[in-house]
Amino acid sequence: MNLRFELTRFLNLCFALSSAFTFWKGLSIVTGSHSPIVVVLSGSMEPAFQRGDILFLWNRNEHNRVGDVVVYEVDGKQVPIVHRVLRTHTEIQGKTSSPGRQLLLTKGDNNAGNDIPLYAKKRTYLQKDRDIVGTVLGYVPRLGYVTIWISENRYAKAALMGAIALSALLSNE
Repeated sequence: MNLRFELTRFLNLCFALSSAFTFWKGLSIVTGSHSPIVVVLSGSMEPAFQRGDILFLWNRNEHNRVGDVVVYEVDGKQVPIVHRVLRTHTEIQGKTSSPGRQLLLTKGDNNAGNDIPLYAKKRTYLQKDRDIVGTVLGYVPRLGYVTIWISENRYAKAALMGAIALSALLSNE
């Protein structure tokens, strides 16, 4: 084994990983969202979005409007939720400690009721500046099924990791 060759391969791998990380962080800065691309995991937004659709988010809007599709995270839950804004309120000066803050009530298009049971305890609205990951700007249908399949199937995950490792070991570039 040639040390220079192996070192070059290692540095190429590091460059590829750092480039992907830099792209992701740059996209996060441009969109204003810590997670600018998400995959729909449930059927709660059908027929608008299907399970497996990839959504592109934008979080530089000052306010959301009724009808916007937003992605939000709730304290204590790791999975982001994709639902439509049903109602909005803006807190008024003198009535609260943070005037101008927008509050949102959401609902999945395919759900019977609003999302209050999904929110953190004793909360009836989401806070735009605290809970919203982003507003859906566009989507690619069904391409996210690959991620769902890999995350739900441990054998697929192991096979993918093995294939990547084998590819790295057998690569002659």
